[in-house]
Amino acid sequence: MKTASRIYTALIFLLLYAPIAVMILFSFNSGRSTSAFEGFSLQWYGELLRDRNIGEALKNTLLLAVLSAVLATLIGTAAAVGISRMRNRLQKNTVLSVTNIPMMNPDIVTAVSMLMLFFFASSLLGTATRSFFTVLIAHITFNLPYVVLSVLPKIRQMDKHLTEAAMDLGCTPLRSFFLVELPAILPGILSGALMAFTLSLDDFIITQFTKGEGFYTLPTYIYSMTKRKVKPDMYALSTLIFLTVLVLLIASNLLSAHMEARRQGKVRYRKSAKR
Repeated sequence: MKTASRIYTALIFLLLYAPIAVMILFSFNSGRSTSAFEGFSLQWYGELLRDRNIGEALKNTLLLAVLSAVLATLIGTAAAVGISRMRNRLQKNTVLSVTNIPMMNPDIVTAVSMLMLFFFASSLLGTATRSFFTVLIAHITFNLPYVVLSVLPKIRQMDKHLTEAAMDLGCTPLRSFFLVELPAILPGILSGALMAFTLSLDDFIITQFTKGEGFYTLPTYIYSMTKRKVKPDMYALSTLIFLTVLVLLIASNLLSAHMEARRQGKVRYRKSAKR
């Protein structure tokens, strides 16, 4: 039984990562062929660095990902704190359900609904239909549920008596939040921020529907490249995106594990000190 389960797991990993491995291999191809490996070379990475259009798309992607992650984290953290303090269970569950709608919706539904909203807003205000800011609003919208769901468990794990003790010692509610609550829920905030950054970096469908004319992110630029003959520089670009996301996920897991270990260590120290 164990052998069968290992074979099954190996097949799953093979199906998931074999295409990525082939893509990485051909990004180092010395020739222009995308089907025959002719030799090892870094020329396509050099071509990538010299392409101004890719540089512009990279700048747009990073700016969009950073801004949407920061704003979604600020709004999502405030929303998570507000939801956790609701006393009415029905109201709390309703707000949570509404918050989760962008995450549960298919991307195409969110994209079309955001597009219709921006068309309606532009007809009322008489402004341009789509721009960088419409994409930013769309990214913040679908990032918010992930931040809320990352922060809420940390709020539930936090010892509520610490906040009360801080206020008994003279802290205002705002000062108590920054001195006591914020350090306790910081791992969830960082996890949500990295998740939002990664999702924004990777998004294609919603960006494609909400972006303005001439505005490209890396996923939309790669899509436009596939309409022509595929060159290995696209493999090089996709490889760099994959490695960036992989590094971010590893860093997120290591950071969360480190902060959780520190928190557990402090809890054990307090318990031993009480004894």
